[in-house]
Amino acid sequence: MSGKREQNKRWGRLPGLLALLAATALLLPSAAISRGVDSPLEEIPAAVIGGARVIPDLEEAPPEEPPAALDEAGEPDEPSVPEEPAAPAEPVEETLPVEDTYFETAAFLGDSRTDGFRLYSGLTAGTYYVATGATVESVFSKAVDTEAGNMPLLDAMAQAETDPERIYVMLGVNELGWPRTEDFHDQYAKLIDRLRQDHPESEVILQSLMPVSKLQEEKKSYVNNERIALYNQVIRQVAGEKDCPLVDVAAAVTDEEGCLRADWTYDGVHLNTAGCQAWLAYLRTHAVGWEAQPPEEGP
Repeated sequence: MSGKREQNKRWGRLPGLLALLAATALLLPSAAISRGVDSPLEEIPAAVIGGARVIPDLEEAPPEEPPAALDEAGEPDEPSVPEEPAAPAEPVEETLPVEDTYFETAAFLGDSRTDGFRLYSGLTAGTYYVATGATVESVFSKAVDTEAGNMPLLDAMAQAETDPERIYVMLGVNELGWPRTEDFHDQYAKLIDRLRQDHPESEVILQSLMPVSKLQEEKKSYVNNERIALYNQVIRQVAGEKDCPLVDVAAAVTDEEGCLRADWTYDGVHLNTAGCQAWLAYLRTHAVGWEAQPPEEGP
């Protein structure tokens, strides 16, 4: 009996011992578990759904404002205002017609379309740097036959004895298949920089791309007027960024449907004699650095 009374005494003292241990635990520092600063998700309570631990979303705290920048005098610095992107260039307005002597100091840089202009427009003045298949990229590196020898078109231009007063650029048709118009934009801008580096006194003039005929449109190839219109937007943007005059020669050869006039082309893309003469007539009446056409007088 005495043994049972002793056992009962011990069981009776157990609740008191448990309470004492709990109180002592509150006074002791808790053990720290090192998880590293790169593992914050270990601290987030996770629920178990279907055997997988799912960490609940946390509401992000608002970002802290960065400290104000100070100038050299220790005063708050004024925030910089980002530059607005340049507006696309507006086409050169109509001018009084110029004589062919206006083009004697001009250079024409382009592909087979410009070569056709050289052959069929009737203009004998000016210097031509042209190659079939030329692009805003190949003019830098692709060697072609020139009057100065076999070399890239830009190198041939750089070796000319005198700089042209104006450089007319017509490139882009052979680039219509490029997957990114950004590449065309950047390479065209690079071309302008190179021309200005080689010919600092020359005026670089960009020409819009002329459309293709309705017959060419029906072929459903990448050489189409929708693509050409997109590239003309890029050319306008580059002209605005680089402060280059833009001559919208496309307006001279476009019919009511937005296509190249059928009677001004022999293959739907390149211009025949009549088309090249219309092109020249537009350049004559949209001369850069020339007197503007006076407004028509009313009745």
